[in-house]
Amino acid sequence: MDLTHYIGGEAVQGGDRFESRDPYRGDVVCTAPTASAAEVDAAVASARAAAPDVAGMPAYERAAILRRTADLVVERAAEIGEIMARETGKALGDAEGEVKRSMDTLTLSAEEAIRIEGTHVPLDGSAMGHGKMAFLMRFPVGVVGAITPFNAPFNLACHKLAPAFAAGNASIIKPPQQCPMVVQRLVELFFEAGLPRTFIQVIHGGAATGQALVDHRGVDMLTFTGSSRVGAEIRARAGLRPVTLELGGAGPTIVCEDADLDAIAPMLARNAVRLAGQSCISVQNIHVPRAMAETLGAKVAAEMEALTVGDPLAAGTDVGTLIDEAAAKRVAAWVDEAVGQGARLLAGGRREGAAYAPTLLTDVRPDMKVVCDEVFGPVASILAYDDLNEPVEQVTSSPFGLQCGVFTDSTERALWLARRLRTGGVIINGTSTWRTDQLAYGGVKDSGIGREGPRYAIHDMTEERLILFNY
Repeated sequence: MDLTHYIGGEAVQGGDRFESRDPYRGDVVCTAPTASAAEVDAAVASARAAAPDVAGMPAYERAAILRRTADLVVERAAEIGEIMARETGKALGDAEGEVKRSMDTLTLSAEEAIRIEGTHVPLDGSAMGHGKMAFLMRFPVGVVGAITPFNAPFNLACHKLAPAFAAGNASIIKPPQQCPMVVQRLVELFFEAGLPRTFIQVIHGGAATGQALVDHRGVDMLTFTGSSRVGAEIRARAGLRPVTLELGGAGPTIVCEDADLDAIAPMLARNAVRLAGQSCISVQNIHVPRAMAETLGAKVAAEMEALTVGDPLAAGTDVGTLIDEAAAKRVAAWVDEAVGQGARLLAGGRREGAAYAPTLLTDVRPDMKVVCDEVFGPVASILAYDDLNEPVEQVTSSPFGLQCGVFTDSTERALWLARRLRTGGVIINGTSTWRTDQLAYGGVKDSGIGREGPRYAIHDMTEERLILFNY
């Protein structure tokens, strides 16, 4: 299938094209055009022209369109899930699950659209303010530029487009090159639900297109999900414009001495390899008391070995491929390097094309790449500790700070850890991977700026204005 840009409500064929390939089969799923500088300019001009109309649409109408889009998403989940599985190599069950889950993101955005609130500012606390009235009100920023990743392409696009529209903004989205079709299908569902076609612009392309969008001063706010390296570049180029950056992580989960190992082993295994480990909150580093490390390692390894790796479109597949063979080769190289430095394989360590077997390592060191960098593959490591302060120090001193899981039956210990772990989220009795779409989701340090979740994204996509009645 040949995709187009959507600029000014029209399908634009564009020039040079790139291919999206099925990482399991190797065949072309679709082609898409690479936006030129002139096409980026045209998209921004169209968004700016539409912005007053988006802001002027009543909130109840915006909410109704979001709800109709959610209905269409559920209705088309099987079709869209198959597209996602073909483009990304994600197991079909996970792909369909992501699409259905996106209904929550859309409906939550619809609910938030009709309750964007300001605040009354009391002024009679000073002689100058006495008798005056003041309010802080929130208004849309205007044009939101969104750059989305391949690992959860549909729902993460919803997390940008739905709050932006709910807040009354026009949007420009650049889908990932690896899976442009699934994101374009989302935008087409918005149009089918009644969204005026000028309210969202779609421009395809790679890094140069993204850079042109980031650099364009006609874009009022930028939202990006991807690597910490690219996020830092965007922050540097954005100037004083607001940005929301959801970036990388090293997936720490701390197991305490009172944890039920039989109960948590399946969670640790599955959340280490879900989406082939291509999630910034994927379980990567499992910190466990030394006396329990061997037992837990054996249980997690057994769970991993029982998972089926194979054709993403097959009903029984638990783990599909990584996004491409180059990604699988990189993961294999990191694991081989760790083993060469003294780490020991408890499970996996095998690559076949773009697929990499669920892998568990032990006897690792904190300075190994598989521990201190983001693996972004189906690999986890067991890190034994003698004192609970050790994993706290490792997590807090890491450049990453997205989410940390904690398993304990002690409320006192859970609160002690929550106060000391410098991460965007601390998940008690869940892994680092736990997320639901209404939460404030985001990180600190190199893991990002701002928060996703419709309520919190809308806050970032609006600006405060002081209204003072000076009489």
